[in-house]
Amino acid sequence: MPAAVPRVVLPAKATGGALIFAAILIVALNLRVAVTSIGPLLDEIRAGLHLSVAVAGLVTTLPTIAFAGVGALTPWLVRRFAPARVLVVAMLALGAGQLLRVMTDSAAVFIATSALALAGIAVANIMLPMLVKQYFPHRAGLVTGAYTTALTIGTTVAAASAVPIAHALGSWRAGLGVWAVLAVGAVLLWLPAALRARHATRSATIAVRIRPGRTRLGRAMALYFGLQSLSGYAVMGWLAQLFRDAGYRPQTAGLLLAGVTAVGVPVALAMPAMATRLRTLRPLVLVMSAASAASYVGLAVAPHSGAVLWVLLLAIGQGAFPLILSTIGLRARTAAGTVALSGFAQSTGYVIAAFGPLLVGLLYEATGGWTLPIGFLLLALAGQTLAGLAISRPRYIEDER
Repeated sequence: MPAAVPRVVLPAKATGGALIFAAILIVALNLRVAVTSIGPLLDEIRAGLHLSVAVAGLVTTLPTIAFAGVGALTPWLVRRFAPARVLVVAMLALGAGQLLRVMTDSAAVFIATSALALAGIAVANIMLPMLVKQYFPHRAGLVTGAYTTALTIGTTVAAASAVPIAHALGSWRAGLGVWAVLAVGAVLLWLPAALRARHATRSATIAVRIRPGRTRLGRAMALYFGLQSLSGYAVMGWLAQLFRDAGYRPQTAGLLLAGVTAVGVPVALAMPAMATRLRTLRPLVLVMSAASAASYVGLAVAPHSGAVLWVLLLAIGQGAFPLILSTIGLRARTAAGTVALSGFAQSTGYVIAAFGPLLVGLLYEATGGWTLPIGFLLLALAGQTLAGLAISRPRYIEDER
């Protein structure tokens, strides 16, 4: 018999619409800009704040720490407060953190305020699949595809424009701080829903807490999310270096890396829609794993001559990210189940993902080549594929007490 689950009572007429759709998209645009705008400006940030190499490394590691730690608290927050209100506070934290960190000359304050911004992102990461389930239960694939596309666009635009903005406005602080405008936009769009939801929390009923970590489905979801994120972070961190080692100029290597993200935009848009139409996700899991495997092998044996093909295949393989985001909603009957599953899968998954760039870097440094690092990624891909097959058939987290 299915378990009773927490039920968040929505206010009247808060069942979707153009405003909520736009609000979800602008939140998605926010989810990586505070992270990807740092990398291109890291040298300027180090010089401006007198950061050591170790502290700069901590800055680049903060996202996965925040996503794992704060993300795990999000289901607890949603059980106690209206989801729209939690999201508004998260976006306020993001905006405030982005502004405050560019107003300081202290490395410690910069790290603390960056952590505040990342905490806001961590909460929103977990909440978006649940909000899609709440407001668009019959259009989940379409809306998930739209917001993962928005997330990808935000990631790309922030990375590409942080330096030009900094140069145009005369400071690295402008290149980081300008993105707070997006967070303000998200707050304004979600504020009406948050005000309507003011009394909803008191009428919510909490019956049984869902514990995904105690279920096979929850553990498999976390493993799939973690291993695909591990590979994604490793690729973003090291692919350009691989192409430079293969003989490409730095500018071309950067363009090839950007190509993975660019080709990933239509993949991100299409993947959730396909996932919601198929009875089993097995074909999608196998196709993406095969594309990634072929790309990895190609990068190992012919990184220069087949670079464009390997980038295209890798972009298809990276479709595992929008797939797992849409699967979170597909494997829960309710919004409460979705947020519980999202919280566990993402927070646990980001712990796994944090080891990707580090281990690839250590293997590259130890061997001076890419054979062993790529072998490690292929091993991770094998585990990802097995986890993907385990979550491919329809079932629900609420039924696996």
